[in-house]
Amino acid sequence: MTTFETQRRPVPLADGGELDIALAFLAFARECVVKKTEGLAEEQLRRVLVPTGTNLLGLVQHLTAAERYWFGYHLAGLAEYEDVDFDMAVPADVPAERVLADYRRACADSDAAIRAAGGPDAPTATPVVRGEPRSLRWVLAHMTGETTRHAGHADILREQLDGTTGR
Repeated sequence: MTTFETQRRPVPLADGGELDIALAFLAFARECVVKKTEGLAEEQLRRVLVPTGTNLLGLVQHLTAAERYWFGYHLAGLAEYEDVDFDMAVPADVPAERVLADYRRACADSDAAIRAAGGPDAPTATPVVRGEPRSLRWVLAHMTGETTRHAGHADILREQLDGTTGR
């Protein structure tokens, strides 16, 4: 298997303020995840390559739920996202195109909620940890960590699928 560094992107250079930097790095991590799906057939996106059953499409579905839960429910207080399904098993009748579009929509909704929150010190609308609210800063850090962790999983899965590497 030949390795190609075809997906490498430079890290963000945003340095205009805390919120801009946080959003730039979250957007970068999101882009890294989506990039791993590009150019693959539906079967490849669903192919399980590790004993846990994880696949690229499942990672995207899981991150969609995380975006809605953390930014929709906790930050914005939208009750419909309180009980999202974090499962990584994408039903066979749900096309990859829909899963990816859902993720993009969830990210755009999250960005709108972040901008509407009023700044990094803004408290979450619903309790986060031990019945207490946290700041938008905390949620951004948590979701950036969650997204980058899964972007790393996606890197490995993509390399196993066709040898493509890069962040």
